Amino acid sequence: MIGYYVHHHGRGHLHRALSVARELDGCVVGLSTLERPLEWTGAWIDLPDDAAGEDPVDPTAGGALHWVPERHPGLRERMGEISRWIIDVEPDLLVVDVSVEVALLARLHGVPVVVMAQPGDRRDAPHDLGYGIADRVVAPWPADARGMLTSGVLDESAVSAVGAFSRFDGRPVTASGSGGGRRVVVLHGAGGTDLSGGRLEAAMARTPGWTWTVLGEGGVWVDDPWDELCRADVVVTHAGQNALAEVAAARRPALVVPQSRPYDEQRTTAAVLDRRPDLPVVVREELPDDDLEVVLDKASHLDGEGWAGWNDAGGAARVAAVLRDLEAGRG
Repeated sequence: MIGYYVHHHGRGHLHRALSVARELDGCVVGLSTLERPLEWTGAWIDLPDDAAGEDPVDPTAGGALHWVPERHPGLRERMGEISRWIIDVEPDLLVVDVSVEVALLARLHGVPVVVMAQPGDRRDAPHDLGYGIADRVVAPWPADARGMLTSGVLDESAVSAVGAFSRFDGRPVTASGSGGGRRVVVLHGAGGTDLSGGRLEAAMARTPGWTWTVLGEGGVWVDDPWDELCRADVVVTHAGQNALAEVAAARRPALVVPQSRPYDEQRTTAAVLDRRPDLPVVVREELPDDDLEVVLDKASHLDGEGWAGWNDAGGAARVAAVLRDLEAGRG
């Protein structure tokens, strides 16, 4: 029995879990505050919310952990629910994407733990603890993407880098650009954006020859952006792991504008992308003011097939293989 803890911030963690669960034929139990997705075919454990009030007491335990506010009933019930599940079903291992506290709880119960890595500077004490107790740390980026993770306890060579993967991997591309070469799709996620509506409106005004479609915050929310991505001549996206994996699956050129995130997560990823001439990306610290049309034109002429070096559509299968080996005791 494999359990899979899904963090509730954004949607990237959930999309990753769905991709891996499909490769495991649904033989995996999900644990999350998020509602059970319709596509999830295995069991799903609804966890209590551990969001604290305005003044949480010592939420980091003096800097040793990330989120353990004292005397918080939601946290207590959440951890108790996970413990009861472990005791009842005796899982072979738990995938944690992501929570140092959940990883530690499972390991204290004697359950092997697989931790999904995140990019950025993770040399703080909680990340050192979480990575240090894991039986395996799996990274959703390719092995040759050096510099994605800085850790106090892990060398990059010790991480099982499987490549980026997306819920869209293997889906046929419905179109390859608009044909006119002048269509931009802005892909915002559920985790917030620095690109305000005013900045986007100004960008649209500076590029009269381009048609813009904004998906997500500040635009239209669609559960399945696949067709829109496939029709784009350029995708303007942040540097979140899930967004990049989806753009890569669609094989569309991208203008990547990293957003502010803890641990310099997105800026680290963007810097790695910028050093890869094989990838069809143009990286800018912010949306260009003066030469945006030139930048879009440059991006549009890049070969989207170059994304195969980032996402070859086999990442989720490689994660599943790691989990099967560990479940069988071969890891």
